[in-house]
Amino acid sequence: MLVTLEGIDGSGKTSAWEALRAAELGVETTFTREPTDSWYGEAVARSIDDEGADSLAELFLYTADHADHLSRVVRPALDRGEVVISDRYSDSRYAYQGATLSDHPELDDPLAFVREIHDPWTRPPDLTVYLDVSPSVGAERAGATNKFEQTDYLQSVAENYEQLIEAEPDRFVRIDAERPPDIVQQAVTEAVRERL
Repeated sequence: MLVTLEGIDGSGKTSAWEALRAAELGVETTFTREPTDSWYGEAVARSIDDEGADSLAELFLYTADHADHLSRVVRPALDRGEVVISDRYSDSRYAYQGATLSDHPELDDPLAFVREIHDPWTRPPDLTVYLDVSPSVGAERAGATNKFEQTDYLQSVAENYEQLIEAEPDRFVRIDAERPPDIVQQAVTEAVRERL
């Protein structure tokens, strides 16, 4: 089973992921994240810090990191019968790069474009926990330290997430992440345990 944690920056995904790591889930579990700590992930980190990075080139950096993550971590763990829990996964790319590419004149539907690139080879999640916060709260919590943590941009990202949720409502569990962290983390852990 592949479980992913998604949401805009500042929604508490990493804290929820860490809470799941500390919880007793009763199954063999691989905990992972995107961007990864591979050299592909390092290239992604460099692009995040580059205000002038080309959005299309950036998409393919993220896509390469995802492909490596699948072959090196996700698929081998699933083949061993383990549960995989990932802090961010393909939906982040769809939502974020779909927003980043919105200024590309050649693309009528950037979100669909990003999904089409992944469709033939990615491994869809079985469960996605969506940590829901408003863009203004997310930007404030994240500190607005890079181009992806600005309120206006996060508004576009949140709208893309809503399209993804609408398309596959049975895969997503929405958690109100504006509540206190301990309550949010408990709700995430309960949602994951219920599906396991």
